[in-house]
Amino acid sequence: MEDPYTVLGLGRDASQDDIRRAYRKLAKKHHPDLNPGDAKSEARFKDISAANGLLSDPEKKGQFDRGEIDAGGQEQRPRSSYREHADGDAGGRYGRGGGWGDEEFDDLFGSMFGRRGADGPRRGQDEHYTLTTSFLNAVNGATQRLTLPDGRTLDVKLPPGTSEGQVLRLRGRGAQGRDGAPAGDAFIEIQVAPHRYFSRDGQDIRLVLPISLREAVLGGGVETPTPGGPVKLRVPPHADSGTELRLRGRGVPAHGGQEAGDLYVTLKVIIGPADEALDDFIRAWTPASPANPRAAMEAGQ
Repeated sequence: MEDPYTVLGLGRDASQDDIRRAYRKLAKKHHPDLNPGDAKSEARFKDISAANGLLSDPEKKGQFDRGEIDAGGQEQRPRSSYREHADGDAGGRYGRGGGWGDEEFDDLFGSMFGRRGADGPRRGQDEHYTLTTSFLNAVNGATQRLTLPDGRTLDVKLPPGTSEGQVLRLRGRGAQGRDGAPAGDAFIEIQVAPHRYFSRDGQDIRLVLPISLREAVLGGGVETPTPGGPVKLRVPPHADSGTELRLRGRGVPAHGGQEAGDLYVTLKVIIGPADEALDDFIRAWTPASPANPRAAMEAGQ
C-alpha cells in the first residue's frame, strides 16, 4: 500500500491542519459523485480516504511515523533488540530527560516480558475518521457506510442539515476495551462534496436557474430542481437575468430546533441557438417604450 504522506502529497512534518486541507482538496477532486463511471478516480478516492483515516488520527499517525504500523494500519514486526529500539525514532525519547511516563514504561517492559501494560480493565481508545458525503445526503440526511483502514465498516447516520466540518460521535464504535472494559467512541468529521448546481448559505439553498427567452418574456411555470425533488416555479413575465425568486421551505429541512430554510433561485436568460425567424423579428421590431439597459453606467453611477 502506498505511503499515506505520498498519497496526500505531504511531507513528514505535516500538521493536522495540513492533512485536513490536503484531504479536502483531493477528496473534492476525486469524489465518485463528481466523476461518475471513472474507475481510476474511485480507486484514487479510496486511497485518499484511507490515507486521511490514518494520518488524521494522531495516535495512528504517531504509530506509523515510528514504524509500529504499516500504511494499512497493520502492526509491524517488533524490533528485535533494545539497541534497535533506542536507535529508532521512538528511542529519541531517551535523550530528553524525564520524557517517559509510567504507561510508556509499562509498554516497553510489557513487550520484553510478555505482558501488556498495567493489570486490569482499560477502556478502548477513541478513534477519529473523516467521511466525505454528497451535498444532497448532507442536506436531506442519509445513512452512509464508512470503510476503515483495517477493513472494518461503520454505518454513519447523517442527520438532515449536516454541515461541513461537523463531527458525529458513534458511542462504543472505537477500539475495543481490555478485560471487559467498554470500547472507545468513533468521531466522524464530515466533509461535504460540492454540488453542480446548489450551494448552501446557512439554512438556505441557492440555485442559478437557466430559462429560455420565451419563458423570460411570457413568464409561466418552469420546472425547477430542489434538494427534495423538482417543483414548478412561477416566473413573472419580462423577467431579466439576475431576478431572484424565493421558494419558501425548500432549503435545508427543519432540524435541531431550526426552521426549514428557503431556496433562492436566480434566473439566467439563455437566448439559445441561432434562429433566423427570431433575427428577422428583432430587426423589424420597434419597442413601444425603448429602454437603455446601460443608462446608469453611461451616467457614471
